[in-house]
Amino acid sequence: MSPKEKSLAILAYFGPLFLLPILLAPESHFAKYHANQGLVLFLTEVVLGIVIAIGRHLPLIGWTFQFLNVLTVILFFLGLAHAIREVEEPLPLIGGIEILK
Repeated sequence: MSPKEKSLAILAYFGPLFLLPILLAPESHFAKYHANQGLVLFLTEVVLGIVIAIGRHLPLIGWTFQFLNVLTVILFFLGLAHAIREVEEPLPLIGGIEILK
């Protein structure tokens, strides 16, 4: 695996930068795998952001929704670690979703 592929796989976990591996290394299975994981994580962050914004206004339990942010941070660092170690392991809970083929 080239350093370029590894760098692009790492960048895939930084929000919209999941597009970089798709555009700059479309032939790399490794970079594309992590681009898919990054895309799924990004979409999860967007959906959870909406849920948290709505959940904040619920009396008594609204503050508990903010703990969902911890989940996305853990998944981010786990995906980053997988890319750095050059392994293709799915993220827990959301890693089985395949958007990019």
